Order: sequence, then structure tokens, then C-alpha cells
Amino acid sequence: MTMNKPTDALAGPLHRVVSLRIVPIDHKGANAFVQKHHRHHKPTVGHKFSLAIADETDAIRGVAIVGRPVARMLDDGWTLEVNRCCTDGVRNGCSMLYGKAWQVAKALGYRKLITYTLPAEGGASLRGAGWKCIGERGGGNWNVKSRPRVDTDVLLQGQKLLWEAG
Repeated sequence: MTMNKPTDALAGPLHRVVSLRIVPIDHKGANAFVQKHHRHHKPTVGHKFSLAIADETDAIRGVAIVGRPVARMLDDGWTLEVNRCCTDGVRNGCSMLYGKAWQVAKALGYRKLITYTLPAEGGASLRGAGWKCIGERGGGNWNVKSRPRVDTDVLLQGQKLLWEAG
């Protein structure tokens, strides 16, 4: 009797098992990664801290940029926001970044860490890191008569889902 060797349906250069670890990265380096890899966001203006994940060859595979909340009413001095989470598609990379971002924020004395996703994004990485979906938010427009602004990209307009760590 011949036993078949199990195969991994996802085996291949993009889906090989990768060993990841958290490494430091400065804001400039994190923004460069976002510029190259993020589907719909541009680099951020500032941050409180940034994190990266690297593989066994020391190649950066993903970054998280954490800063003050964009929504003024949430900027209470105790809350931070993951403004960007971006990977090159490496498996479990976003979950690892979201989980570590919360650990670092707590270690710095913050009480809350939030982020937003588009409704079309499933949120599996956030749920995998223990985050909870709080509900829909936003949908407004930054460009108002009293404060003219460059309008938000069409892809990013409309309701977002608010998530909270913990």
C-alpha cells in the first residue's frame, strides 16, 4: 500500500512558511514601505511610533504606523490610532503588527488603541489579534465651505468600521 505525501495547496514562493519577528523602524522607513505597498493610502504626516516585521533574511515584510487619532473627539491623550498597517502579503503579518502595536501602546501608558477599515475589508487580521469591531463611523467629507480641503479619494469615502484593541 502506498501512502500519499500530504501537499500544501498554498505551497509556492508567495505562500511558503515564513518566520517573522518584530523589528524597529523609523517613520521615514515605514512611510517608504507604505508608499510602495499600500493599496489605497498614502504615507502619514507623523507618528508616535512605528513597528515592522522582518523575515529570516531581515527583509521588511510589513509595517504599522501608530499616531494620534485622526478624529479630534477621540484625541484625549489616552488613545492612539493605527493609522497604517501594511504588508507585502506575508501570511499573518497584519495580525502580528496589530497585536504588537497594542502591547507597545499599553507599555507606553495608553488606555485605548483604535483603527478603521473599509467595509469591504473583512477584518480577519484584527479579529486574529483580539480586536473588536465597535461599529460604523464616518462617511463625511473633509472638504467643507468653512474649511476647504482636497477631497477624499472616492475609494475612501463613505462609512468605515471602527475597531478597538483588547
